[in-house]
Amino acid sequence: MLTSTLKGKSEGKLTKQICKVVLDHFEKQYSKELGDAWNTVRDVLTSPSCWQYAVLLNRFNYPFKLEKDLHLKGYHTLFQGSLPYYPESMKCYLSRTPDRLPSERHQIGNLKKYYLLNAASLLPVLALELRDGEKVLDLCAAPGGKSIALLQCACPGYLHCNEYDSLRLRWLRQTLESFIPQPLINAIKVSELDGREMGDAQPETFDKVLVDAPCSNDRSWLFSSDSQKAACRISQRRNLPILQIELLRSAIKALRPGGLLVYSTCTLSKAENQDVISEILNSHNNIMPVDIKGIARTWSQDFTFAPTGQECGFLVIPDKGKAWGPITGKW
Repeated sequence: MLTSTLKGKSEGKLTKQICKVVLDHFEKQYSKELGDAWNTVRDVLTSPSCWQYAVLLNRFNYPFKLEKDLHLKGYHTLFQGSLPYYPESMKCYLSRTPDRLPSERHQIGNLKKYYLLNAASLLPVLALELRDGEKVLDLCAAPGGKSIALLQCACPGYLHCNEYDSLRLRWLRQTLESFIPQPLINAIKVSELDGREMGDAQPETFDKVLVDAPCSNDRSWLFSSDSQKAACRISQRRNLPILQIELLRSAIKALRPGGLLVYSTCTLSKAENQDVISEILNSHNNIMPVDIKGIARTWSQDFTFAPTGQECGFLVIPDKGKAWGPITGKW
């Protein structure tokens, strides 16, 4: 039940296979939720050769020569000067072509110079508007990209990175070791707590909380190598919103009064995005949603947004020449 061999570029040629079970499921769901936009989104998601990769420079081992080379290759900086909040210490470069730098290897004692990522994943990080000295919780932190990005923005007084899955926790630790100098790592707490218990364990503790929740992860799911497991995940997908709501309720408890919380996923699914937020807003009278329509307009130069019907959220959808997302952010 695996069809359509696709070739993409990533340190040489990779062959990816689309899982027909998943694609058929997406066709039924997203053609309804996204309308005509789904045709373009589908074309991008099923064509890894057109995917784009942003380059987040590591301020703790700054690659000045690489930055010069990126300029010569036509890369441009993301957001710089266009947002009310954009820390000068964060430098992210992207190209409008599907160019990709080789990934750096993990070497103990040597900090990596850059991190490759989907540029849209920086939007929830920037939405937190992190300031020096604040207490921050990254509730579902693995593999660590958003934690790394947070530390490019500011130096929090306390950063708590939590990951419940033991395998992903090891990945998180390695990511932190690869990008963050030892003195700063010593100030970061890494835990393996069930995120649904964090609110009771540390009530009203954090100034800022990021909930980058476990989700369907449409990009990777579309290329599932086992069609039987993929079919099983379709039924399991219905239970994800329950987990996401429980994680958010825990995060709200962990947030101090007046603090800021951001919820994000990397799926297009309305059930895991808008419906989750609606449930939270309807069941918590102490939550004040933030209107972000103006911010989304500012970002439209580099990203394509789909309407969500919610002023407090956005949905980035992959587009031709802007192959970023899916990513959703709510706060």
